[in-house]
Amino acid sequence: MRCSVMLLTVTALGLAGCTALPNSGPLSEAVESQAAVKVTSASATKTAGIDYALVDLNKTLLAYVGDTVTPSFASGFGTGRGGAPSLPLGVGDVVQVTVFESQSGGLFIPADAGSRSGNFVSLPNYTIGRDGMISVPYAGRIRANGRTVEQVQREIEEKLANRAIEPQAIITKINSRSAQVAVLGDVNEPTKIELTEAGDRILDVVSQAGGLSVPGEETYITLQRGSRTGKVYYEDLIKNPRENIFVAPGDTVVVKRERRTYLAFGASGLNGRFNFEESSLTLGEALGQAGGLLDGKADPQQVLLYRTVSRDLLVKLGVDTSRFKGQNVPVIFRANLRDPAMFFAVQKFPMQDKDILYVTNSKSVELTKFLDILNNVTSTASGVSNDVLDTRNAIRDL
Repeated sequence: MRCSVMLLTVTALGLAGCTALPNSGPLSEAVESQAAVKVTSASATKTAGIDYALVDLNKTLLAYVGDTVTPSFASGFGTGRGGAPSLPLGVGDVVQVTVFESQSGGLFIPADAGSRSGNFVSLPNYTIGRDGMISVPYAGRIRANGRTVEQVQREIEEKLANRAIEPQAIITKINSRSAQVAVLGDVNEPTKIELTEAGDRILDVVSQAGGLSVPGEETYITLQRGSRTGKVYYEDLIKNPRENIFVAPGDTVVVKRERRTYLAFGASGLNGRFNFEESSLTLGEALGQAGGLLDGKADPQQVLLYRTVSRDLLVKLGVDTSRFKGQNVPVIFRANLRDPAMFFAVQKFPMQDKDILYVTNSKSVELTKFLDILNNVTSTASGVSNDVLDTRNAIRDL
């Protein structure tokens, strides 16, 4: 009789405190009940008091997520379909001015210059100063900074017209320091590269810097232009010519290896940190890489992905974001793999760096854990007595 009473008591205490049983993460009920916002297929949006949102993975969500996760140069700096940027003269450029006259006896060519190779004179090299000016004998100081070579040549000719005989001026760039791009980071030869009139694209300058010194699938290319900054995966730059835009004078290109990883916990075949190994990893591929779902343990209806997303994405989905502060909102995306169509969805849902993937335990697993404990405690009458005695002694020790 006493054993029966003990069994009932232990059973009642076990059922009342089932949340204390061993578990590898939060229960599905806890995740759903504590969500500040729930966007589910079966119910309307509701608000609560905790600072994350629960969003079911569905067709509507895929339409927005795919547009927000891929960084792009084309969207921030233009597609690069136009011509190469112009390269005007600038401060620091070293130029040489050559003046031609139609015959000897003029301003620059003496009358007895019969032995000369031509009716021209090359002036010493001149560096465009911070004031943006160059000095030409008899023409005076001429503004060069920000102007094309042709514009400066015409002004020199106009100012010499009353002194020289049909003067023609030619400006040659000896060193174009104002039209350079710095390539830094994980390249074999970090350097400054002088741009050409033909136009140079991102991959051109990376190649001139010796190419990558790290694996391409783990590399970002960052472009800094004035106050604007853009970042794109190197593999995307290779695959999408639209992203391989022209660089402009003063740009900085930074090549950096950033190992992209995600974490997998819970009832998946493998737990731990995993590398992306490719630029376009999907949720389905991430699950496969983590060993899939354990048949005897996982709840296929509760595959959870933890991520911080922009408030704008939730607004597009019709989510009430009034309880959240700032532009980024913690979100748990939930996939129900008991739905046959969900396997198509997870192959279209892109992973992001530092995502956390959690597969919850099935409810039957929790019951099995409790029954195992109960079986160990109540295996024999003597075992019950011993367990009671051990428990009493443990309480005394506390």
